[in-house]
Amino acid sequence: MIICEDLISLISVFPDFVQIPLKTYRTNSKLMEIIFDIVKYPEARFTSGVVILAPRIICKQDMYFVLKKITTFNDKNRAGINKTLHGISCLKNREDQIIGLTCRVGRSIIGFTNKIRDILLHDKSILILGKPGSVKTKIIREIARIFSNELQKQVAIVDTSNEIVGDNDVPHVVVGRARRLQVKKFNLQHQVLIEVVENHMPEVLIIDEISTETETLSARTIAERGVQLIATAHGNSLVNLVKNPVLVNLIGGY
Repeated sequence: MIICEDLISLISVFPDFVQIPLKTYRTNSKLMEIIFDIVKYPEARFTSGVVILAPRIICKQDMYFVLKKITTFNDKNRAGINKTLHGISCLKNREDQIIGLTCRVGRSIIGFTNKIRDILLHDKSILILGKPGSVKTKIIREIARIFSNELQKQVAIVDTSNEIVGDNDVPHVVVGRARRLQVKKFNLQHQVLIEVVENHMPEVLIIDEISTETETLSARTIAERGVQLIATAHGNSLVNLVKNPVLVNLIGGY
């Protein structure tokens, strides 16, 4: 497998007291997140544990320094870094001021879906379940590349939080020839799903994190129109899905 992560682009948005230890830190485990909260020490979360990056408290000026280097936050409080897959979520106080950031490393892994490649060739809709952080997004990135580049299919990605292809107008190269439709507001995602099918006629439609009843109904409608749907949802097993009154529609409802 080939792993692409571009850590330098993520590290470079931070002040020097965060950049320097991140560039020199040596570990056998992978960097997963950087936590950057006002009046706290900066932290790096690796697969092996948490590391305090510097004995310096983060101030408002440090936060402004980072905010100037990233994209604008959407209505789900998520932003990114241009031309990368890294994702940044914010914490706000009661005055709507940003007081904390969770900066997740965006990775693409070529060859990640080799074990399920035979399933992809059956032209059936696929639902991928998993808890947050369980590589669901990495899987559908690779699926988008396989369908659009290798299988030469017309692929559309509805990317509400810009988690799949990055927070840019041009989709990241890791998804191949797939086209991406952005969603202005989270509560309009179900409408964009239908719009994609009616206006752009994809053979394959990919969406990350179906979570509302209107989205599940749109997904069922799309599948019934002959479009292959690849989607993710939160849950550990089909039992969780059956017990969820909203997501159960994805497997036919009660």
